[in-house]
Amino acid sequence: MKNFRKEFHTLRYVIEGSKRILLVAHKRPDADTVGANAAMHEYLVSLGKEVDIACYDAFPESLRDLGMKEFVHPEKLALTKYDAVFALDSVDRGFHLFAPSLTKNQVTVLLDHHPDIALSGDIVIIDPSYSSTSELVYLYFSQEGIQISKKMASYLLAGILFDTGGFQHSNVSPRVMEIASALMKHGAPLAKISQIIFTNKDIAALRLWGRALEKARLHQKNGMLVTAITQEDIRLCNASPEDIYQVTSILSAVPDAKFALVLSERDETTVRASLRSMEHHGVDVSAIAHTFGGGGHRLASGFEIPGKIVETLDGFAVV
Repeated sequence: MKNFRKEFHTLRYVIEGSKRILLVAHKRPDADTVGANAAMHEYLVSLGKEVDIACYDAFPESLRDLGMKEFVHPEKLALTKYDAVFALDSVDRGFHLFAPSLTKNQVTVLLDHHPDIALSGDIVIIDPSYSSTSELVYLYFSQEGIQISKKMASYLLAGILFDTGGFQHSNVSPRVMEIASALMKHGAPLAKISQIIFTNKDIAALRLWGRALEKARLHQKNGMLVTAITQEDIRLCNASPEDIYQVTSILSAVPDAKFALVLSERDETTVRASLRSMEHHGVDVSAIAHTFGGGGHRLASGFEIPGKIVETLDGFAVV
């Protein structure tokens, strides 16, 4: 696990010398990219900086109770006006799409915990051994002696809680639990945040989960439990793509399954594949994701492929 003390000092220097800063959240934002960006936004605004959060998708409705943080589509921003651009949890899932449009005079900061990232920046803080990007943001605040407000603590705990599956995934370490405890001491309400992320689901989400579970098929030969969610499923359940997140975790907890695969149509031409496994099964799902040009962690990975989902006698196909 890398110590980023030098990079954190440099980041502090860049922040102090910047008037306008752009933060970047990843496409189809989840609680980690929301938490990391929202906490950094709170800190930068407290310093009197002009700050925007760019994202190719809207702020997720399911997370609005954490606090209102509007995202701005990159096409609506004058990207070259910012002194610095921070890609928080979005290096290869959004930031890479407009990074070539930035100028050499703009400082780029890459802060992420996902593996297999090829992009380079002026400040690179990337290590997949950390549980989440929110954990890395917390470490920056902590090591630089920055006061963490209740709002900042709540955002960061939300990110850590989501990316650790409610402290159930293998990326939970004693350090993660110590950070969670520290954030609670700063006022982050664990029970409320857990309810927002994992429990507070409307009937539409429950219908979609039921539909996905009903279609699930277990392949005895390799232990894969697979299901598919189509655009039609989402429409019939009056649900949203945000409601898909937990299906993979639910399936991966089934005793007979070695790993779970959830195929979901995210638009008319794109299928997202989400893979999840448990430590004791010894399955590296990132190897599967890499085969299809994706990536991620050993126990949680994904990829996207063009096409539509078709149900077959043997399971599901993407055509």
